[in-house]
Amino acid sequence: MSKHTGNGSRTVVLWGAPLVGIALILAFILSLAILPRSVKGAESSAQGHVRGGGTTIIEGGTGSAGGFVPVLTTVAFHAESAGGRITGSFECLARAPRAATGAASAEFTTNAMYVTGQISGARISGDTATLSGVATITGLGAGTGVPFTFVVRKGGPGATAVLTTEGDIRLVFNEVLVEGSFEID
Repeated sequence: MSKHTGNGSRTVVLWGAPLVGIALILAFILSLAILPRSVKGAESSAQGHVRGGGTTIIEGGTGSAGGFVPVLTTVAFHAESAGGRITGSFECLARAPRAATGAASAEFTTNAMYVTGQISGARISGDTATLSGVATITGLGAGTGVPFTFVVRKGGPGATAVLTTEGDIRLVFNEVLVEGSFEID
């Protein structure tokens, strides 16, 4: 389309170009609102939320060196993206029986380990999430500012998780959920 000006010159007005530009800008803004996106954490990224809680049993208990005494944990965690960062918390209390055999072997009253930490990284792959951060640990593996990872599979009883602490001694705990749920969405 052309437009005549009063001085005899002609100005070409392209209505299509501005409309296409506006459409592209709107499409870009809409894609930001609709498409899933990764949010950078301290060391990794996540989409959605990871949360859960319940009771787990440590596979193999205390192991052969500890006489295969069972260990139960109470675990609770949540991680989400907020303000461009991964935030959340992790709690795990491990309890062992006060006696290895006899009636007291079913009384899980001995605090073997307590891990309380802040989650700063998360990675989701299908039904599995890997959470990472730093924790304060009492009991087994005690320390402050101890790096940890918690790899969790979505599900109810029977779902699995692996807690690894990287303190003075690297500790790895393979856990099976017996009550509760682990959610990844």
